[in-house]
Amino acid sequence: MNPAHAIAALLVFPGLLYALPMGLLMVGSERKLRARFQGRIGPPLTQPFYDLVKLAAKWPLPRTRGERDIMALFPLLSIGAMIGALALLPVFHDNSGFAGDLMLLVGLLEIPPICLVLAGYASRSIYGEIGANREAAIDILCNVPFFAALVAMAVAAGSLQTTNIAFATPWQVRVPALLAVLSCLPVKLRLNPFSIANAEQELLAGPLTESEGRLLALWELAHVLEWVALIGFAVTIAIPGRPGGRMLDVLLFAGASLVVVVLLTLFASGTARLKLRQATRLLWRCSTVLAAIALAAALLARGN
Repeated sequence: MNPAHAIAALLVFPGLLYALPMGLLMVGSERKLRARFQGRIGPPLTQPFYDLVKLAAKWPLPRTRGERDIMALFPLLSIGAMIGALALLPVFHDNSGFAGDLMLLVGLLEIPPICLVLAGYASRSIYGEIGANREAAIDILCNVPFFAALVAMAVAAGSLQTTNIAFATPWQVRVPALLAVLSCLPVKLRLNPFSIANAEQELLAGPLTESEGRLLALWELAHVLEWVALIGFAVTIAIPGRPGGRMLDVLLFAGASLVVVVLLTLFASGTARLKLRQATRLLWRCSTVLAAIALAAALLARGN
């Protein structure tokens, strides 16, 4: 990837210029569809944008300079990581990337959960600390099948380059690995039945209980970009055959991402929040089994 393409990927597509409105549309669609599935009218699609503007316009609470800087550092790191992760997505067939970029991509995707945990501990709130504990536990449990599925695809493709993995993984490995990745998305996006860390009836806002105004607006922005990056990552490994034209690739990428949003919303609307122990059993019985099947299929494919 040359410097011009890297800058375009960071700032234009699938970077900030695309990801910000698309993420707001995804979050707005999730809220609207969830309300419709539950027999309610729901907020308008543009409500996440209004919320972001409203929060950004509020004055922050008085804090010491050190505490304010620490609290602002975590969402800024999350936003930067998500923009970097978006730039690494192999949306186009001719996106060469670089050797080992899968490891960087996965590392960037993991920065927001880590920052959220640290923010919960830094808040000095009992609700924030409990939410941080839950976020750390569920994220570790989710990462076992998530990473195993990606390792299976990398082994089958014989490469750690995202473009090679997206286009060279055989279907007998891709299908169970993709199902394992998709089953982990509700955890990483904090949707039902895995919205354990931010259970508002129990923990107010969990790790973000002490965040307010512009600080909370930064976290909302990071979460919006997280939707686009995680769902976009699943889409790029799900559709190996693309039309080839850049405009068609963009339309297919955006359309498939919205389809995944609908599926996640349908799943979240039809389920209730699980306890941590119940979520653990579900992840180990479903996601981990799918990832193990993908690993076995990858090893068999490499052996042949």
